Amino acid sequence: MGSINEPLLPESKTTEVGFKDEEKKDLSSRVWIESKKLWRIVGPAIFSRIASYTMNVVTQAFAGHLGEVELAAISIANTLGMASALETLCGQAFGAKRYHMLGIYMQRSWIVLVLCCFLLLPFYVFATPLLKLIGQPDDVAEASGVVACWLIPLHFSFAFQFPLHRFLQSQLKNIVIAWVSLVGLLVNVLTSWLFVYVLDFGLVGAALALDISWWVLVFGLYGYTAFGGCPLTWHGFSIEAFSGLWEFLKLSAASGLGELVLQNTNINDWVPTECHFSRGCVVNLHDYQWLGVDDSFGFFC
Repeated sequence: MGSINEPLLPESKTTEVGFKDEEKKDLSSRVWIESKKLWRIVGPAIFSRIASYTMNVVTQAFAGHLGEVELAAISIANTLGMASALETLCGQAFGAKRYHMLGIYMQRSWIVLVLCCFLLLPFYVFATPLLKLIGQPDDVAEASGVVACWLIPLHFSFAFQFPLHRFLQSQLKNIVIAWVSLVGLLVNVLTSWLFVYVLDFGLVGAALALDISWWVLVFGLYGYTAFGGCPLTWHGFSIEAFSGLWEFLKLSAASGLGELVLQNTNINDWVPTECHFSRGCVVNLHDYQWLGVDDSFGFFC
């Protein structure tokens, strides 16, 4: 007779192996499910970013067919831009279910960035003498100055498009951004071909095509927002957007400075590599508590 502690039935090794197989299958299925959820969010975001950059590439490609000077001019003039980020404020407000504040933050961002656009206008208007001053050839400087003036509408479109993009992105409406970006890209290709080849507007035509395509993005995103796409977060224009502008401006300046350093400095040897004119709206609030910002819900103190 066996010991009293001996089990009546021997332990089955196949059961343990089967359990491990099921665990592996369960892990694989969970990874697959999470991957699908992730790609539903990041897939449209990646596409919209690629489409936005492709519009600039298409414009430069059409300009390149006009000549080397035209290509250099559109490339130089198109580096005048801005950096904006509303992810922190909008994300925190959305997470805290203060939905109405997302629209307020976006309107504040519009006000600040439009003011910054006016402040940076001299860089566009006087692009030719500035480029000559830093040693650019006269023909390139002259052509860049002309293009820069025609890109002023593009300059102002950034002040509205970037906040709208962040506003919708914080609500996981990336698919909307992707569809609007696709329309903007198609409009860019069509107008570039029409203005450069058919109407023979030359370099000015390439700049106009870029202006129109970026404003298509602005009107597309705003149309979705204003006409029922964001009922919880958009309640129309509010006078509240004009309150707290000074704190918002300080945060914008700090963000723009940080973006400028990150984009234009080589971390390894601290040698500046490029020259852009950029400005931002919001970055991580934990790094800027000295500005008087409460990082728990994204509201200003």
